[in-house]
Amino acid sequence: MTTPLLEVRHLSRSYGRVRAVDDLSFAMARGQITGFVGPNGAGKTTTMRIAATLDIPDGGDVLVDGVSVLVEPRKVRQRIGYMSDQFHPYANLDVLQYLDFFARAHGLRGRRRQQTVRTVASFCGLTGFADRPATGLSKGMGQRLHLAKTLLHDPQLLILDEPAAGLDPRARIEFRALLKELAAAGKTILISSHILPELGETCDSVVVLEKGKRVVAGTIAEIQRSVQHQQAVQLRLLGEVEAAEKFLATQPDVGEVAVDGDRVRFTYAGGDEEMAALLARAIGAGLRITEFGRIEADLEDIFLQTTKGNLQ
Repeated sequence: MTTPLLEVRHLSRSYGRVRAVDDLSFAMARGQITGFVGPNGAGKTTTMRIAATLDIPDGGDVLVDGVSVLVEPRKVRQRIGYMSDQFHPYANLDVLQYLDFFARAHGLRGRRRQQTVRTVASFCGLTGFADRPATGLSKGMGQRLHLAKTLLHDPQLLILDEPAAGLDPRARIEFRALLKELAAAGKTILISSHILPELGETCDSVVVLEKGKRVVAGTIAEIQRSVQHQQAVQLRLLGEVEAAEKFLATQPDVGEVAVDGDRVRFTYAGGDEEMAALLARAIGAGLRITEFGRIEADLEDIFLQTTKGNLQ
């Protein structure tokens, strides 16, 4: 089996009486984008800070490419890029000077450093802002600079804590496109966000936390199958909505039925064969159906189904 790039093993961390992270375990494969989801105080930032070698756990460990954050933190830092939820650029530096400072901190020298700075600035769309003061950027451009700083040493794993917070819709779309480009280039990305629809579009898998504990983990489809014993189905008709409602009420495996305009939604416990037979019976009963299919759960649905809203 391939070794996970990121492996969190029975991680625990407390602040006084608050158990911020409680025996948390999960793993990420190489090249995967994983959404880190949970209410405020769920332990997301604490876990990310430990993985970034910025905090020490009370118990457990985190391995990055097989290297322990506790035993060899310097080696881990060579493999990760950490983008915190707050960006505080240094005063009196323009964009390229800011990136050059961090490139030097990562040990880049000479032409390699200059080329890396300009390449990363270009990738993040900062070339036109090269001589702009780092403290004078808009929120969206500031986040681009924050990401660029994170990419300078070409890390294998990106740990991004709320990178889209406070961005306007266009900036979020552009930032999401950058993340997809990074994933296509082979980067592994752990990203937290409260903007769940966007995570659902971007991520290969999700880890849902509540009160420091892992609630569920896996792809959205896998989690949906594990938490939903019935699937949601929708059909659309040309009139005859009441007739469809009465028809469905008599059918096996059909649960709750709800009418919404020219659409009828219902829960269904049958499989694909049974659903195909149901559609055939509905058409045979004279219902003029224009659409018929499952309603796929999104990340917001999964979050609401798997968490209880407990804060700490």
